[in-house]
Amino acid sequence: MTQISTKPPSGMRDFLASDLARRRHVIGVIQSVYESFGFVPLETPTIENLSTLLGKYGPEGDQLLYRLMHRREKLARVLEQGALKESDLSDEGLRYDLTVPLARVVANYRDLPAFYRRYQIQPVWRADRPAKGRFREFYQCDVDVTGTTAMVADAEVCAAVAGVLQKLGFADFTIHVNHRELLRALVSDAGIAPSAEGTALVAIDKLDKIGAEGVLKELQERGISAACGEALMGSLAAAKEVGFLEARAKDETKSGASGARALLELFALARETTAGAVLRFSPELARGLSYYTGPIFEITVPGLAGSLGGGGRYDGLIGMFTRAQIPAVGFSLGLERILLVMEEREMFPELAVGPQILVCRFPDVSAAEALRAASQLRAQGLRVELYPEADKLGKQLAYATTIGAQYAAVLGRVEVDGGAIALKNLATGEQRTISIEDVLKSL
Repeated sequence: MTQISTKPPSGMRDFLASDLARRRHVIGVIQSVYESFGFVPLETPTIENLSTLLGKYGPEGDQLLYRLMHRREKLARVLEQGALKESDLSDEGLRYDLTVPLARVVANYRDLPAFYRRYQIQPVWRADRPAKGRFREFYQCDVDVTGTTAMVADAEVCAAVAGVLQKLGFADFTIHVNHRELLRALVSDAGIAPSAEGTALVAIDKLDKIGAEGVLKELQERGISAACGEALMGSLAAAKEVGFLEARAKDETKSGASGARALLELFALARETTAGAVLRFSPELARGLSYYTGPIFEITVPGLAGSLGGGGRYDGLIGMFTRAQIPAVGFSLGLERILLVMEEREMFPELAVGPQILVCRFPDVSAAEALRAASQLRAQGLRVELYPEADKLGKQLAYATTIGAQYAAVLGRVEVDGGAIALKNLATGEQRTISIEDVLKSL
């Protein structure tokens, strides 16, 4: 008999009670902050049409899409013949992110507000290579504004994610900001042809992972000369000098001037929000997704390779689904990365997991009577588990400790007849008999 592995697939995880308590805590904070900014919730299907997904993320992103197989008869043929053909694949796939589904929704529902402010917290899937903090299934926590090109919207999404991290206890994060138009201008200044611009941006996006030497090597492998690569690194370094944005914004003879002005406006607006102190201009920030058109964002914290989240303006994406061009901007927090950092830094508060009280009984108390007592305790808003079997009391109390219950409610004939319980504090060993109706008040 073949041994069946009990582990989940690579890059996937099981979440036990303590894991879910932390996830729900973080999600609850995210929801409360997003809603305080007036954002409303949205959920979209796990499966999207491939026509919705393909061509939105660039060539590398398209390669990471999970495509579904045709049902039943196609699967049976593949299993029988052992070969997979293109025709065996359906025209559907698992969602890659939450931004493209949002664009589809905005194009599909014409009665949405002119300035649709939505948040969405759902899993997405990438056919990627798992690593520390990177999974094939993971949650994104998105916040977006559609229908306006005003930099107020960009400042608001930055302020919303900054508010989330601050409420969770982060004090050392940075929101890096750049502008796609300005970045394209720097690429052009380096002598890189427009046809190779996308290739250059993909390489630049890996700068924090593979360093300048790695980027130069990748640029050459992608057909960009060493001289142009060196010039690009020089342009990015020069852009970090104090006063670069102001000078570029004033010089109408150079491309990227409007992008520089947009960033200056964004920084000015952000100073009036929770994001003001954490925004920083980073000219090397590229963001690999091809649908970004304006300001782009990414969050980093010390000691974490990669980011806690990112986003940007995508004024052309919704127009791919409808004739109307609808501008939009959004920011996405990576739930898994946030949880990883918070666990490593021991940032979680004490979270309630499992029952507060385990109801135990002596042999002279029936299961029905124990059920009645448990129901009375639950009616008071307490978390209560009922020990299901008529075991010795010592075994029941040992189980209470195993599940982390704070108290044991012991039922004997005297307690049942008197409408009371013997409430035992499992930490101190103290025990007292009180009326069932008074248990919540006594705790």
